[in-house]
Amino acid sequence: MTYVQDTIAALATTPGAAGVAIIRLSGPAAPQIGERIAGGLAQPRRAQLASLSDASGARIDRGLTLLFPAPHSFTGEDIVEFHCHGGRVVPQLVLSAALDLGARLAEPGEFSLRAFFNDKLDLAQAEAIADLVNAGSESAARAALRSMEGAFSNHVQALNQQLIALRVEVEAGLDFPEEELELLDPKRLVPQFNDWRKQCTDLLSSAQRGRALRDGLSVVIAGPPNAGKSSLLNRLTGYEAAIVTEIPGTTRDTVKEQLDLDGLPLEIIDTAGLRSSDDPIEAEGMRRARAVQQKADRVLWLGDIREGLAHAEQLAETECEPDTYSIVLNKVDLSSDVPGAAAPNVIKVSALTGAGMEALVEHLKSLAGYASGADGSFTARSRHVRALETALTRVDAAERRVEEGALELAAEELRLAQESINAITGEYTSDDLLGEIFSSFCIGK
Repeated sequence: MTYVQDTIAALATTPGAAGVAIIRLSGPAAPQIGERIAGGLAQPRRAQLASLSDASGARIDRGLTLLFPAPHSFTGEDIVEFHCHGGRVVPQLVLSAALDLGARLAEPGEFSLRAFFNDKLDLAQAEAIADLVNAGSESAARAALRSMEGAFSNHVQALNQQLIALRVEVEAGLDFPEEELELLDPKRLVPQFNDWRKQCTDLLSSAQRGRALRDGLSVVIAGPPNAGKSSLLNRLTGYEAAIVTEIPGTTRDTVKEQLDLDGLPLEIIDTAGLRSSDDPIEAEGMRRARAVQQKADRVLWLGDIREGLAHAEQLAETECEPDTYSIVLNKVDLSSDVPGAAAPNVIKVSALTGAGMEALVEHLKSLAGYASGADGSFTARSRHVRALETALTRVDAAERRVEEGALELAAEELRLAQESINAITGEYTSDDLLGEIFSSFCIGK
């Protein structure tokens, strides 16, 4: 994804009925276009009420204009904003006037992309903008804000500086192999390797929690008819999201609900009971149930506690892939069993009374690697986690090479580790990756 220094324009607010809409321009011609539309611009960063006109001079609206000269702007370029009345017509007329006067319609994420290219923010901060817009919970929004302000990037930069120091020491042995310097003794590097590994492991744990905050967890409730799947969904949501009856096969289609589980975004899906049936509608429901199971992060296989754990495990093994499900034994209120966690992936609950639900909630949070109330958390993405994991593997390999005396190979492993770290903030990033990241942004961002 390349940076073309022309002038772009876009609606920066959601289209439709609203009190105010914002049209944003960025680029070298933004001030000239702004003057044509508003009949002049006020002092930088000062709002001015003006009549807004199209390219032919016909009046469109009265609104506010703002000028943010380069380089002190979000993109690092000249930016002009028009704050006009909302709706579908007026904002589009103002945007069309900007396009008629020489701007082009911005691509998704192009404002943030320009900010990235102009060193106004790094790639992790740019991604945090989109994460803030799309946050699924208050905790996710706060974490995204911290990432946007550089919390995650600061940790990555510190890790990178430690890696540079390691590279310097290892490569010194290549440049001066004849010198018998105590500094180059492999034993001298052990504390540095250990310290870097600890810092990276800690950051990786935080990034995994951040990824859970951003992506949330997709969970499917599956099992045989009348196990209480819909009742469990209703218990988790706190209202009657699904119809509950004693008639087997009541649920024919998937029922999706979005929850905020102590700050963790959770998508939970109730599905049709799985059994043999000649009813074509019920069969289609079961086909859809199996389809969503394949895409979910986790399957909660629901069984009747009176039929025993072995029976539930046998059915789950038949319908689910290994290591993709947890067993939830329902109707503990009809047995003498104690509700709660019975094994690492076995929870006993009562969807009717709510007994054992706290243990189920904690189980779901642990599956996402999420701890509620974690101060200083930040959002992260799957690519960030993969980059840290790769860097950790490379540094482990580098330490082994140092111990073997293969300094050339150790230096290469450390270089590749630093390349992985730099990919997080965008110091080393392919155009294809940039295109993939910014294409998921809103148009006006």
